[in-house]
Amino acid sequence: MDVNKDQVKGRTKEVEGKINEVTGKVVGDKKLEVKGKVQQIGGEAQAKFGDLRQNVKDSPKNNE
Repeated sequence: MDVNKDQVKGRTKEVEGKINEVTGKVVGDKKLEVKGKVQQIGGEAQAKFGDLRQNVKDSPKNNE
């Protein structure tokens, strides 16, 4: 199974979001914490979209 750009970008955004969320919690910056959570959600959605695209590409019907 290959990996597409949406999967990579989405998972990267998830990690960036988690970093921002934790940093926000540590320094007491609620705005940064919320921004991190939003980034995580967006990244998760993009990664799932990438997973879906890859599953469609890898499906037996497309390989005929």
